[in-house]
Amino acid sequence: MTSNFGMDELIEQLKADIIEQLNLADVNPADIQADTPLFGTGLGLDSIDSLEISVLLERKYGVKITNSAEGRKVFQSLRTIAEFVMEHRK
Repeated sequence: MTSNFGMDELIEQLKADIIEQLNLADVNPADIQADTPLFGTGLGLDSIDSLEISVLLERKYGVKITNSAEGRKVFQSLRTIAEFVMEHRK
């Protein structure tokens, strides 16, 4: 097993969680790459979506984003969200 084993599983779970949380009915988890930007030209999410993802992360994973600068860094991609969750949920 590689050290990315847990990370890859978490990324797949985050894909499903975010699609469900944001009601992205026309998005398939396979359509989202781990490093695809979530905002702007990537998945095209907006600030309301970031608030919903923050609530999801706090409720399901027990991690809290404490300020907007941290949020901008964390919400770059699914990989950056997964890294944040793995680092802070222990």
